[in-house]
Amino acid sequence: MERRQFVNNLVAGALGAGLEMNRGSAAEQAAAGEGSAKIGRPVRAVSIGFHTNLALERVAALVDQEGAKGCDIIALPETCRGQNGRSQESLDGPTISTIARLAQKHQTYIVCPIDRKDGDLRLNSAVLLDRRGQVVCIYDKMYPVWQGECLKNPPVHPGEAVRVYSTDFGRVGLAICFDVNWTSLWQQMSNQGAELVIWPSAYSAGRSLQAQAIQHNYYIMSATWVPDCLVYDIDGELLIHDHENAGDGTNVTRVTLDLDRCIFHQDLNLAKRDELLKTRGDDVAQDKWLPMEGWFVLRAKRPGESARDLARQSGLEELRHYINRSRSEIDKCRGWEFS
Repeated sequence: MERRQFVNNLVAGALGAGLEMNRGSAAEQAAAGEGSAKIGRPVRAVSIGFHTNLALERVAALVDQEGAKGCDIIALPETCRGQNGRSQESLDGPTISTIARLAQKHQTYIVCPIDRKDGDLRLNSAVLLDRRGQVVCIYDKMYPVWQGECLKNPPVHPGEAVRVYSTDFGRVGLAICFDVNWTSLWQQMSNQGAELVIWPSAYSAGRSLQAQAIQHNYYIMSATWVPDCLVYDIDGELLIHDHENAGDGTNVTRVTLDLDRCIFHQDLNLAKRDELLKTRGDDVAQDKWLPMEGWFVLRAKRPGESARDLARQSGLEELRHYINRSRSEIDKCRGWEFS
């Protein structure tokens, strides 16, 4: 199946039969809006990419424009106001204060990365604002670029904790740029139940970022200085790569992702899957069959039904749970069981 056709089918499955992907269209917003019959658990995500010399007024105008179209979360690029001798600011500084008002105005979550000053510390932070414009989560980049950020005056201090936050649409993880090279961070986001990871960055990362989606089975969406946006599916397939699609050094990507879609290993699951599709075929469908990886993906077909819940009720075990349980059982075989 062609990649673009798959994306069309994905959005159609999430928002109702016959709806083609038209990012930012009135049809998509109406279909995903309040009161409509939603299939699965659709989240409307927007990535806005631009170079870091963009004025705050221009950044705010882009956020205002996209927020007015209706969405659940907007992501801005790494240290979106730059990272230089004049860019440090606290949470009550102009950037977060301005973007917070827009989050409240449009009732959307926004990931706003800044060069953050916290007392004597300088941190590369992704600040998550909720639909009321309140700061609900701060992720500090755990792996700043040592020959760049760590040598600045003052230096960027490495963050100390992985962050996954429960929004009203699902669990969102945060990672920044150079973090892409440390799998343990991405594994911890998986262990904490991340369903969508927002990755603000200076560069695209490409296959390095794709590897994390393949290994950990959550959606990943980037927002970069390039400017571009990559969106990876829960099996690691590249769904979207947009590059400076809005002109004037900016990129705006709108996509709807169904967080109810779920991925399984074929081990121990095929007979249960067959029975589920036989008895509840009007409610759930196999969305992907991946014979080389030994995986398959399920999605809901009707409003009010959850593929994940139906699979669980039928005894199917999702891929990340199966891998974690397998690790534990194999460790027992090694004699490494812990009380």
